[in-house]
Amino acid sequence: MSDWPTPARADHAKFCENEGWRVVRDARGRTGTHHLTYELDLPDGRTLRTRVSHPPDRTDYGVSIWSHILRDQLAVSEAEFWACVRGGDPPDRGRAAAPPEALPSEVVYLLIHRVGVAEDEVAAMSKEQAIARLNAYWSGG
Repeated sequence: MSDWPTPARADHAKFCENEGWRVVRDARGRTGTHHLTYELDLPDGRTLRTRVSHPPDRTDYGVSIWSHILRDQLAVSEAEFWACVRGGDPPDRGRAAAPPEALPSEVVYLLIHRVGVAEDEVAAMSKEQAIARLNAYWSGG
């Protein structure tokens, strides 16, 4: 017996909305009348597609179909699904972390070509370290 509630079509739709899936049209360019079709592009190049029967009401899914939806359409565990539905926490799909603040290209150029700092050393510098190194160079230190 699962510790999770019985999933409903409304939960399925809420998951897609919370994670930022887009509603797509059918092959003829019409919006579907029997299903809401959602797609999500993943960082690895795959595109997930799922359909929620219309209207997305409180009608429950059976165990077998729900297992298929989680595994093959949403590609998440039940815990990830409910964390997104209940708390708005989207599943970790391998998105790259935000890069640290980048050095301006002119600062990089000056450090390498004027000051003579090695490229790998510049790559490891924070913005504050890079500015301090340039200031030291210009002040003759």
